[in-house]
Amino acid sequence: MDRSELQNKSAELEIQSAAEIIAEAVKLYGDKLVLASSLGAEDQVLTHLLLDANPKARVFVLDTGRLHPETYDVIAETEKKYGMKYELYYPQTEAVETLVREKGINSFYDSIENRKECCHIRKVEPLKRALSSAEAWITGIRRSQAVTRINTPILEWDEGFDLAKFNPLATWSEDDVWAYIKENNIPYNALHDNGFPSIGCAPCTRAIELGEDVRSGRWWWESPDSKECGLHVVDGKLVRKSKEKEKEAFES
Repeated sequence: MDRSELQNKSAELEIQSAAEIIAEAVKLYGDKLVLASSLGAEDQVLTHLLLDANPKARVFVLDTGRLHPETYDVIAETEKKYGMKYELYYPQTEAVETLVREKGINSFYDSIENRKECCHIRKVEPLKRALSSAEAWITGIRRSQAVTRINTPILEWDEGFDLAKFNPLATWSEDDVWAYIKENNIPYNALHDNGFPSIGCAPCTRAIELGEDVRSGRWWWESPDSKECGLHVVDGKLVRKSKEKEKEAFES
């Protein structure tokens, strides 16, 4: 499927349910389709849906080495419930050692550049390895999560990783996510019950106050328009700036 076909397919999928979108993704890409799970609420929903569509589907996790203990509990609980095993990817030891030795254990608090460097080492580089054998991946991005995500299409061409990307929950609300989790008894991170709507590395995640944006607990010391870790960014810049930029990406 070329990029113009992806754009047309995305428009078709806009009115489909998440289960139907995932079923189509499995049909199109088979074992070349992977789910990138952060073990957050959205990705737990997607894991449930994907394994229902394909019990042998690949689901991977990026273990940055700085996750919450509660996040590791989710790994164990999910594997037990579904009888599956996550593919776990870790950062390169030498890169982490060099970063910590030269800039300190918490250098990411000092500047956006430092934070992005840490994210690159702990997330982006391992993600590249995880996606190296894939032709398409699934993410839990929702449009209502942040200002950086309001234009997210259901299906897009990922310029950074050179493969198709499905966002089956793009149109879902937070209420939709939790209703599905409760209805299907899906394991979820206990931190969600303690004010953590979005969970990443422990030093970069905090609980939020009532009424705050759901992503405000991630890298809270930065401005909202810089809050991406690099997994959905090309060369340090957000891929989706506008509908026009999306169109350019599909047509290029």
